[in-house]
Amino acid sequence: MANKNLFATIMGKLKPAANATNEAGGKAYSLTPEQALAQYALTGCLNDTFYANASEQLADVLNFASKCSAEFVAKVAITARAKGHMKDMPALLVAHLSTRDAKLFDVTFDRVIDSPRMLRTFVQIMRSGVTGRKSLGSLPKRKVRKWLESRSDAAIFRAQVGNDPSMADIIRMTHPKPANATRAALYAHLIGKPADETQLPELVREYEAFKVSLRA
Repeated sequence: MANKNLFATIMGKLKPAANATNEAGGKAYSLTPEQALAQYALTGCLNDTFYANASEQLADVLNFASKCSAEFVAKVAITARAKGHMKDMPALLVAHLSTRDAKLFDVTFDRVIDSPRMLRTFVQIMRSGVTGRKSLGSLPKRKVRKWLESRSDAAIFRAQVGNDPSMADIIRMTHPKPANATRAALYAHLIGKPADETQLPELVREYEAFKVSLRA
């Protein structure tokens, strides 16, 4: 049998020397902005960890994203959501794209913002100002309105679960135009305005009747 110690020593000598230090203080290898962004997007959580806090992670992600092409950022956002099933990271990258490339933002938004939870996260990030703007802006507003228009009445009603922002907040911010009387009544109902109860979707009327029965 070959001498394991001998070959282990040779293999060790062939390894490139570490040229960086990781967050734990250990030896590591430096990454290109593209490699670092992909790693963060597929593994990061934007929360405090043992060696780094959320603010540091956020600053790193935005820094790496700014050094990558907009096309690469879009690909990473889509992959992180579709393959990695991540939430905050892909939403952050979509928000970042809204300030860099309108066409890529348009396409990436549809691929990444695929649930009420993702929509709320995107709006929250945009309003925070971390990507350079403190309001949604005209294009992001249009995308949010199209998101709402593409969902059924039942889906919009169920999407009201969740806060900061709530679905009612998003409706107030974006002012979607209802396509019919039923959707108009639903929007009014969700934001607490007087609504024609006869025009409300059947699901909403059943839910309201159920609440009344509980108080009887």
